[in-house]
Amino acid sequence: MTGAVATFRFYAALNDFLPRERRQTDITVACARAATTKHMIEALGVPHTEVGVILVNGEPADFARLLHDGDRVAVYPRFMAFAEPLALQPQPPDPPRFVADAHLGGLAHLLRMMGFDTLYDNHYCDETIAAIVEADGRIVLTRDRELLKRRTVTLGCYVHALRSEAQLREIVERYDLVRSARPFTRCLYCNTPLRPVDKASVLDRLPPRVRTHYQRFSQCDGCQRVYWEGTHWRNMRRVLDGLVGDA
Repeated sequence: MTGAVATFRFYAALNDFLPRERRQTDITVACARAATTKHMIEALGVPHTEVGVILVNGEPADFARLLHDGDRVAVYPRFMAFAEPLALQPQPPDPPRFVADAHLGGLAHLLRMMGFDTLYDNHYCDETIAAIVEADGRIVLTRDRELLKRRTVTLGCYVHALRSEAQLREIVERYDLVRSARPFTRCLYCNTPLRPVDKASVLDRLPPRVRTHYQRFSQCDGCQRVYWEGTHWRNMRRVLDGLVGDA
């Protein structure tokens, strides 16, 4: 049995989640009985984590608002220029902490390079990620909109770009990461914070050329890797400067 018939209109980037014929136009649909705004917005294809403002008949509404016959629902993305009349989304942790799904290894690597706590394992399934978010309050990064529709995922971002460098730009802009970036302070492989170490304490683990030419070192206490400011470090520095240098 159906309930109310309501008309939806999605704005700006939210249209990317819709079939082409439903973009930038009114969508009139029959709703499930006792349907809420969250239920119908996600049924139409838009994850709740991407929504910043809901107006029902011109009035601010939240995700729990029940829909009635004839309602007109305007749905806006997060981070638009106007003030959000209701806090639909929880505040992200400061500094932001992330968990990336199995398809975003390159992005996870770059976020760690910037110094952000980013969990990643290419064996993570949706259930594992949802459990991590519920326990640890991290921001989910994914290209799987169904993962973002899970009730326990309250902080999340659908990553639109396909290449890792463009994905990083997207996340840097969305979460204003430049102000809290601490490049090269976290292990790229296991996510553990790095700590400075004396050269003498790692001397036996260094290649001969490194012993001669470098004096500053950091170590990961998780996987025991040693880092220094060599060619690889300089190449990564150029990558970061190119990605976020203007900001």
